[in-house]
Amino acid sequence: MTRILIINGHPSGEPKHFVPAFASAYQMGAEERHQVRRIDIGFLEFAMLREPRLWNDLEPEEDIVKAQKDIAWADHIVILYPLWMGDVPALLKAFFEQVFRPGFAVEITAKAKWRALLKGKLARVIVTMGTPAPIYRFFFGSHSVKSLKRHILHFVGIDPVFTTIIGRVDSWPGYRKKWLRRVEELGRRGR
Repeated sequence: MTRILIINGHPSGEPKHFVPAFASAYQMGAEERHQVRRIDIGFLEFAMLREPRLWNDLEPEEDIVKAQKDIAWADHIVILYPLWMGDVPALLKAFFEQVFRPGFAVEITAKAKWRALLKGKLARVIVTMGTPAPIYRFFFGSHSVKSLKRHILHFVGIDPVFTTIIGRVDSWPGYRKKWLRRVEELGRRGR
């Protein structure tokens, strides 16, 4: 039994969007065999970090402390988000800036070296978009996914990171249902 944390990275609290639907499908499959917790960032209250010193000095807010506890608890972290302007939504990036702070996710050692503190965890990133997935992968180079993996998740020690890119989410209903079933199966398998 794996401890799975699902992070619904859609900034809206509205359940009508595809990302919350995929998060729920994954959760439904995962709960059959695994322990599951979920964070919906659209409902969290936290400030944006506007100065680099705040990353080190600002005490985390209550929602961020709870999220850190959930991340520490998890073996497997599933991050879902819609591609917005070619990248992760700003609120999701602000969330990562808040939770992955020194002392929790990284340690700054002597001589200004970094040590990742979240080693041993793996992740899956599920991205939705209107663009066909092959165009995003091959023409645009999956920029946001690569950046999230390299500059955030690997930086704090989360590795390996698997990806699922779901393009053309505004397609016909049968296409969406097919993807909902696939994501539910990923949850069931704990992948």
